[in-house]
Amino acid sequence: MKPTHNRRLPTHEGVMSLHIKIEQTADVAVLQCVGRLVRGEALHFLERAVISLKQPRIVVLDLSGTVTIDGGGLGMLVLLHHCTQENAIQLKLVNPSRFVRDVLECTRLTRVLNISSMDDAVEILCSSESTIEKRNWAFA
Repeated sequence: MKPTHNRRLPTHEGVMSLHIKIEQTADVAVLQCVGRLVRGEALHFLERAVISLKQPRIVVLDLSGTVTIDGGGLGMLVLLHHCTQENAIQLKLVNPSRFVRDVLECTRLTRVLNISSMDDAVEILCSSESTIEKRNWAFA
């Protein structure tokens, strides 16, 4: 198991923008996103976190701790969806907060993005057999 990575950048008004906890087995990666998926460096931070994954078959974005999302965040989710699709990787959004789910429904992105329940995520994790690598990234 590799060491935990913590990364912090300057905060704006003392509010953390985004914290990502990454757990990866050989072929399944779960990124727990806590904070705000909003336009700016936080979105590039998420993109870099996904790109840094080691040959996943499935990428799960746990959005239960995501308190807000804006147009930039929606655009990043669509970009990640297309990038993962082009590389034969499944992207699953799991357990979005009520606000995030409402925004996804209002924009009809629920028709494009794969949104799953927490039960689906557990089933995915159980189907993978290798050791888990854990990393923490934070963008403030």
